[in-house]
Amino acid sequence: MLSLDPLSPEWDCPLGSKDLEEEEGPWGGGSGLPPAGCLPGSWCQDVGLDCKGSPEGAEARAWTVYYYSLLQSCLQQAGLPETQDRSQVPRTGCPGAEVTLCILGSPSTFLSVLLEGGVQSPGNMLLCLSPAWLMKVPAPGQPGEAALLVSKAVSFHPGGMTFLDDFVPPRRATYFLAGVGPGPGWGREAAELARDLTCPTGASAELARLLEDRLLTRRLLAQQGGVAVPATLAFTYKPPGLLRGGDASPGLRLVELSGKEGQETLVKEEVGAFLHSEALGDVLQVAVKLSGWRWRGRQALRLHQRAELGAVVDTVLVLLEKLEEEESVLVEAVCPPPQLPSPGSPSPGPELAVRICAVVCRTQGDRPLLSKVVCGVGRGDRPLRHQNSLPWTLEVALAQCGLGEATQVAVVRQRIKAAAEAALAAVLALEAGLSAEQRGGRWAHTDFLGVDFALTVAGRALTPVALELNGGLCLEACSALEGLWAAPGPAADAAAAAPLVETMLRRSARCLMEGKQLLVVGAGGVSKKFVWEAARDYGLKLHLVESDPNHFASQLVQTFIHFDLTEHQRDEENARLLAELVRARGLQLDGCFSYWDDCLVLTALLCQELGLPCSPPAAMRLAKQKSCTQLHLLHCHGPPWPAPSLHAVPCCPLESEADVARAVHQVPLPGVMKLEFGAGAVGVRLVEDAPQCHEHFSRISRDLQGEADHPGIGLGWGNAMLLMEFVEGTEHDVDLVLFGGRLLAAFVSDNGPTRLPGFTETAACMPTGLAPEQEAQMVQAAFRCCLGCGLLDGVFNVELKLTGAGPRLIEINPRMGGFYLRDWILELYGVDLLLAAAMVACGLRPALPTHPRARGHLVGVMCLVSQHLQALSSTASRETLQALHDRGLLRLNLLEEALVPGEYEEPYCSVACAGPSPTEARLRLLGLCQGLGIDGPNYPVAHFLSHFK
Repeated sequence: MLSLDPLSPEWDCPLGSKDLEEEEGPWGGGSGLPPAGCLPGSWCQDVGLDCKGSPEGAEARAWTVYYYSLLQSCLQQAGLPETQDRSQVPRTGCPGAEVTLCILGSPSTFLSVLLEGGVQSPGNMLLCLSPAWLMKVPAPGQPGEAALLVSKAVSFHPGGMTFLDDFVPPRRATYFLAGVGPGPGWGREAAELARDLTCPTGASAELARLLEDRLLTRRLLAQQGGVAVPATLAFTYKPPGLLRGGDASPGLRLVELSGKEGQETLVKEEVGAFLHSEALGDVLQVAVKLSGWRWRGRQALRLHQRAELGAVVDTVLVLLEKLEEEESVLVEAVCPPPQLPSPGSPSPGPELAVRICAVVCRTQGDRPLLSKVVCGVGRGDRPLRHQNSLPWTLEVALAQCGLGEATQVAVVRQRIKAAAEAALAAVLALEAGLSAEQRGGRWAHTDFLGVDFALTVAGRALTPVALELNGGLCLEACSALEGLWAAPGPAADAAAAAPLVETMLRRSARCLMEGKQLLVVGAGGVSKKFVWEAARDYGLKLHLVESDPNHFASQLVQTFIHFDLTEHQRDEENARLLAELVRARGLQLDGCFSYWDDCLVLTALLCQELGLPCSPPAAMRLAKQKSCTQLHLLHCHGPPWPAPSLHAVPCCPLESEADVARAVHQVPLPGVMKLEFGAGAVGVRLVEDAPQCHEHFSRISRDLQGEADHPGIGLGWGNAMLLMEFVEGTEHDVDLVLFGGRLLAAFVSDNGPTRLPGFTETAACMPTGLAPEQEAQMVQAAFRCCLGCGLLDGVFNVELKLTGAGPRLIEINPRMGGFYLRDWILELYGVDLLLAAAMVACGLRPALPTHPRARGHLVGVMCLVSQHLQALSSTASRETLQALHDRGLLRLNLLEEALVPGEYEEPYCSVACAGPSPTEARLRLLGLCQGLGIDGPNYPVAHFLSHFK
């Protein structure tokens, strides 16, 4: 038999009124004091646990000391160093301008989260061991809400290093997660601290009350998530509103009671009907238990044979006396473990049972993601609980019970994943319908769940049956499993808390940026529509400077300033004029940035005038002019080594036919000719010899003279060109986030072969298929080139080729990557380059995970009007592609508005498919392109995708 409920040591005692007295809390003591003498250790006891200005009583002090000792014990068992006390020298920081992830609760419960936070955001993951270390202060301009300040905490750093720190001034929490609920410890205080904060919270008493109600969650999972739950008969006394009415759920019978006394006849009838119902199937035992917030962690559970009608009725009647409003007595099926074949001879002992616990986290776009599965194995003749069995991986646990075939185990894992993710999706859907007051605050949301499963047979298939939601205990089980790899041995997989910490950072970024006032210089075209939607979502207050007085974005911003941005020879003068306009309008800006190539230098000059953060104008000019970039880096020989010069490519600037004649003798041919200030690969061409160089220079000089000839590709800066050496190799994009000259994040994508002699992009794949060492070389090359040009702060896109001798630079785009890149990175990694760029513009270090992990693979192709006009007007029309996007069958990024063919063109759109592997994504995309008419003899998609094998 299998049960996952926390049980008293006397779970199998005969029933009597004495046995059903409220049991002690999880620490085994009823005095409100922590257990004494159970944490032996050699760590230093003389540490500064007192918080100045917040004295603690004896009982509270005892809990603080206990939790500190528990932390040291956890660190010791994980093979990590003891916490160092540096509270005598308070830490200073930038309150309100730095990420502060704060946890209040048991160290053993949250250890996995704390250690992962120390890796992903060093020094910003804080554990508070006492509510006295925290303080709520009213938030100006936000009635009813309060900021949470941290005066003292244990900070976590890479390598498991921890420090006991005081903060003067106090740090302002940007995310708060606490163990809330009744019972000993800080649950009640934590619940009050978490209520109505100005920062995101991952738990609240209001939400916990809902999730701790087994009856409510089972009905929710069964109805909304399609998750299997045990057949259950519930007697509920004055049920909460969420349980009243609604459709019936299969296998769940709800009986509303008007009173607790005189219910013998009703109970006997209902129990009798339930025990004889088909919903129980082949179940031989039932469990009787209490359900409700008050009974969290102290269950009075009794097991009975299904045939024992009288005993079940008696137990229900006794438990009814203990009910308060909105509580229930449950009679539920005990799911029998599957009869799995035993390897070798049958064991003489009792049959083994498995408890399965899955941790699932909310990720970007409110999508659930299974993080880890942990199992417990024990005797099948008594219930299992979280803390009385060792943690095992699913593969090992099932093998011990006789299921070792890899394919079958993979099927079980997939069913657990589907059920756990459906459970969180159902909870998030429930929360979406609740008011801020019902959730415990505007920022209160559930960011992770622990789901306990029984594995049973249903319809001849192994099926996970959800028993309850158990976040803290499941996290603790994951920490215990991950602790197995603390000593030297096989490497563990990703931490269970990794997606949760990424969500903490993402929500912290939103918190830091909400209400920030930003000036955007240059609105861009249709491919940048996402900017205005994202700004509204993040709560940014945007002000726009734009040349087009009728631009659609003029209606979507706080302030619109019509200003001619096309005269780049006058950028310095225009920056001064714009600064005067900003001051005249009284704009109180937190930052200023641009993602539009033409406006990057002007933006840097304007930031300089306004005293706002930005890379120096000289660095932006250097990166903007392609020949200057290469020639400057060719002379950056170091130290330090490797120097940027290793990545630069010889080139010559071209402003006249005489320059061309000189360049063909200085640059080895074949070479590449391109516009100095160009974008989108417009006018870029492979040239084999001197006549081709002169011909291409003449054609560009004639056809592309100014902005009106091809808007948006940099012709406002002139039509000067350059000739650079053609470099053999595969092409890659590296998108970087830099802050203060430090690399915070890098994302590498692969490009397919182009249609020579042109260089318009054809296909792309993300994440990169390069070997880890090659990927690291690409990232470091891009980073060195940016630093070599003086680009220290911002989001930059660097195009490189990987040759046999290493990475070589094509060009630096000193702004966020264009086309599909922002969308793909957000989809795969949950990192928004737009938000990162906005944070850097405000002088804030972007809240990014140190090592973001991709959630899958994307492979895409570009569609060109010159090649796909017929398909884009019929089988692959914009409406058709959008419909397929909405159904999740492809990922569409529209880059141009109109189907206008021309000799010099940019891609019309990007069409991509996702998959768990690049091969699967590639095959899906190839089939889709063949069906839509995108693939063809003159546009061989299979060839363009060939690099991604």
